[in-house]
Amino acid sequence: MASVLAATALLIGALALASIPTAVQSIGVCYGTQGDGLPSAADVVQLYQSKGIGAMRIYSPDATILQALRGSGIDVIVDETNLDALISDAGSWVQANVQPYIGDVKFKYIAVGNEVEGSDTQKILPAMQSLAGALSAAGFGDIKVSTAVKMSVLATSSPPSSGAFKDSSVMGPVVRFLAGSGAPLLANVYPYFAYRDAGGSIDLGFSLFEQSSTTVNDDGHVYTNLFDAMADAIYSAMEKEGESGVPIVVSESGWPSDGGGLGASVDNAQTYNQNLINHVGNGTPKRSGPLETYIFAMFNENKKQGDETEKHFGLFNGQDKSPVYPISFS
Repeated sequence: MASVLAATALLIGALALASIPTAVQSIGVCYGTQGDGLPSAADVVQLYQSKGIGAMRIYSPDATILQALRGSGIDVIVDETNLDALISDAGSWVQANVQPYIGDVKFKYIAVGNEVEGSDTQKILPAMQSLAGALSAAGFGDIKVSTAVKMSVLATSSPPSSGAFKDSSVMGPVVRFLAGSGAPLLANVYPYFAYRDAGGSIDLGFSLFEQSSTTVNDDGHVYTNLFDAMADAIYSAMEKEGESGVPIVVSESGWPSDGGGLGASVDNAQTYNQNLINHVGNGTPKRSGPLETYIFAMFNENKKQGDETEKHFGLFNGQDKSPVYPISFS
């Protein structure tokens, strides 16, 4: 009888665990805040937890969000775009934005700049070095320092093996810093923009991870989707800098559900993001294994600037937290 009771208890425990959403370890979601009527930070954290989303990217060290993250167990990327402040006094930045939350908030990466362009690119490496030094001095050296780049950082990306940085004098030292510190390169990878900018000449199925007549054979690798080809072009660029061991974290990827742009629709957004979630655990042809990826974004953001589609990348509606379309993270 005791063995039967024990077996029953184990079964009940297993069923209880099965009812809890299980996070896909390689998937996070970016938490954008440029919208009206968005939920409180505490409600947003609860939404992440209820959906089994185990990682979050925030675009500034927002104290309200960091406070809400205490004890949540959610990994977080924090952006800092004021590179001058990091160069001049990273220690104060760490004291204000990391120290108060250590032990309660799971800082994973700090992104020094997001898609930095122009002369400011010269500030990326000094800011990264300054911040990494300040984190180490404070005893937080396990928090990795990186920067987030977009695909235009490459001079060429097709075929993937031809990938090379447009400005090697900037990106070469950055990649070598990452190699020395064991940090990944954060990369914003959007097949949608490539598809849109090509005027539809790229096959839609190839862009959405769907069945397609397009197949790219390159350097011994076979590509059946655009996302893998874009990610591997970045790997190729780092290889050309002599640093083949630096991993990539896809810090943004997504597809708009509206806004009038070519291919922007609810059906395409759902297809892309669900297929992305299902795909990235396998890695890319060049690099097998889970590819840590962050979907942009949690909510539609009506205050975003630029093209109308920029306001429609959300997975959820801010006013009531209802899904824009069905999506599963587990």
